[in-house]
Amino acid sequence: MTVKTAIIGLGIMGRRMLEHMERHEGYTPTALWDPDPSACAAAQAMAPGAQVTDSAEAAIAAADLVYLSCPPVPRKAYALAAATAGKAVFLEKPLGVDIAESEDLVARLAATGVPAAVNFTQAAGAAMTDMAQAAQTGALGDVVGADIVVTYGAWPREWQKAADWLRFKAEGGMTREVISHFLFFSERILGPLSVKWARPSYPDDPALCETHMLARLEAQDGRPVTIMASVGGAQPDRQELTIKGTKVSRRITDFYVDAMSDGGEFTEVRERPADPRAASLRAQLDDLLLCIAGKPNRLATVEEALRVQRLVETMLAGA
Repeated sequence: MTVKTAIIGLGIMGRRMLEHMERHEGYTPTALWDPDPSACAAAQAMAPGAQVTDSAEAAIAAADLVYLSCPPVPRKAYALAAATAGKAVFLEKPLGVDIAESEDLVARLAATGVPAAVNFTQAAGAAMTDMAQAAQTGALGDVVGADIVVTYGAWPREWQKAADWLRFKAEGGMTREVISHFLFFSERILGPLSVKWARPSYPDDPALCETHMLARLEAQDGRPVTIMASVGGAQPDRQELTIKGTKVSRRITDFYVDAMSDGGEFTEVRERPADPRAASLRAQLDDLLLCIAGKPNRLATVEEALRVQRLVETMLAGA
């Protein structure tokens, strides 16, 4: 038996997930919906067997699992509609942009008892699994903190531009879209974090999202997480998280390249996959089946996603 899936939001992320659900033997994309007819047409071409429905509600009714890749603000209503109908829910991150609304969402999802998870894409990957094990077994020595470095020549990046909301302060920005992944990863290693100070920079247009972020977060025992992020200049994308140990440090680049250092140059610990995105999404979808079945899995819980959202929104406000 495969899991009949509805996808709501058929932009770049929705279509990526659709592509990999089509490849996976555990899923049958059944219903598709987006307010943009061109997005619906593009998705329909990828999955001729799925139905483009007239509404999000019709898509939800046709499936057992609802994947939500729409922008953050409408996501809550669709998630609750699905959960109330007894459907499993898989949400894109961020969980939301309003903390009180997300707190309500988490409480109401818990009350329904349906399986629910959030798509922090590193959760089930080899890099996080191996690094977490190394931290737990003492292979890193004492974990003393983390550094997050993110730089882009432009935001949104070229492949993101169709999702126009990503450039606006209301729902978009690199802190919500990218740094949140590394905050989730850091909390898995260091435990719950709090923001000690944060200095975002914004362009003159008040509607646009942040261009820089400097911040210091700390674990409950004071171990620091340092963040430096910027947009601008002719440069390649840089997306790095370094977990620092007294014996060995591990650096994750671009979400999947795992390297280690004992004080010298970082060296990669495994061969890179031929298709990193396919490997990552396959792992997420494998664990999503476990989540739906009520079995232990590595996916981000909605409670973890809420903790990350609190950190992100505190940073964006300037603390």
